[in-house]
Amino acid sequence: MNVKRILLTAVVASLLSASVQAQKTDIMLLGSDHLAQLYNSGNPNTDVLLPKQQGELAAFAKRILPYRPDLIMVEVLPDKQQRIDSLYNLYVHDKLKLDQLEDGRSEVYQLAFRMAKQLGLPKIHCVNAPGGTSQGILDNGENIQLYKEEGAALRSMVVEKVIALQENKLSFTNYLVFINQPETYNKIYHLRYITPARVVNGTFKNPDAMVDTAFINPAYIGAELISVFKNRDYKIYSNMVTAQLKTKAKRALLLIGAAHLGSLNSILRDDTDYNVVDPLKYLQR
Repeated sequence: MNVKRILLTAVVASLLSASVQAQKTDIMLLGSDHLAQLYNSGNPNTDVLLPKQQGELAAFAKRILPYRPDLIMVEVLPDKQQRIDSLYNLYVHDKLKLDQLEDGRSEVYQLAFRMAKQLGLPKIHCVNAPGGTSQGILDNGENIQLYKEEGAALRSMVVEKVIALQENKLSFTNYLVFINQPETYNKIYHLRYITPARVVNGTFKNPDAMVDTAFINPAYIGAELISVFKNRDYKIYSNMVTAQLKTKAKRALLLIGAAHLGSLNSILRDDTDYNVVDPLKYLQR
């Protein structure tokens, strides 16, 4: 009897485990640079509205489409949802001219709209959150040199790729694949969320309205900067999971700036309701 009970318990535990696994929602965090900010009017290689670059963006999107997300979320504030709904409706019906839209070069339209239309999705969901600030406000304190040197090294790496893009030595497809490499976004994560904690006993330089200076402790100035970034990420995460609950999506995709990838990945890894899907499984095919 004891053997039978042990076997029965094992079977039940296995079934329950399988059930929990089956209930998980897949979610992919797809990184992008802000394509409108890359645009230089004097350099056609940076213009995503031109035919060559349109083909490159289409090729990038095509690699992701087999994932077949039933929910696409973007880095736009929820209070802009009505505008995004209206623009997407025009886009689906081929009535939106992106070259006549002020921010028509944005990855929201160039990638998210493109994929959603091809997948037949009825809506794009806005999940950004207010907050964040410039990393440059941390410029003094003990151990600040560690932070500055790491920042300079990261900028050098990214600038090298941007220059290659500008000189037509790197396609937008491969530039976006570069952004989604763990080696890339984890360096950004380390600079934003790890290294600043080593900087103590300093002050912020020209903080903006997103930083509540009344509650800043100079003894932990670097950690205070991390908390500003992390606060925004948790709000984005909240918007993401509530959008998924509302839509009951099974395969979600978030298109977001690379600076958020490492942080949001770390948050979602601790959420047992979600299975984080690596975009490289699709991008490197």
